[in-house]
Amino acid sequence: MEKEVYKGQIVRVTEEKIDNVNWERVYLPDGVIVFPITSDGKIILIKEKRPHENPQIRIKAVTGILEHDKGTPEENAQREMQEEIGLRASRLELLWSQKGSGTVNSHQYFFIAHDLVPDKLPNPDGEEMIMELIEYSPQELLEAVLKHELKWSLSTLGIFRLLQHLGAMG
Repeated sequence: MEKEVYKGQIVRVTEEKIDNVNWERVYLPDGVIVFPITSDGKIILIKEKRPHENPQIRIKAVTGILEHDKGTPEENAQREMQEEIGLRASRLELLWSQKGSGTVNSHQYFFIAHDLVPDKLPNPDGEEMIMELIEYSPQELLEAVLKHELKWSLSTLGIFRLLQHLGAMG
């Protein structure tokens, strides 16, 4: 039987003994990852302060915890874009969905945001957390990932899926 051994604000850890082996599971919140694309085909990422990470500044996609009580993954993706970059998509395309189960458990939804229009909502993390928006061509984004200018994460897999979808992977 699975037993909870830690519960924080974001992370939950359980243990379960199966055939005399103690298995640990980590439960992370479900999330959204959004790749807004400008009218000239540039992909918008954000440079953001992350005081609890090392390094404390990173370049990343628009992301957020999926708040099920605040709507669908699409509605959460729109809200995260409005909070983080002040834009809303007239058309949101589901690129990929990844559900992890086993040791690390969460469900992540990856979107491409098209036909962007201004529509700012306050950022609950604080407006000062977003330092700047950076626009990349698909080729520039691929080079940034390969040169380790972007921290590798689950979002990186989404970037590769995005670049493949855009025909930028060769």
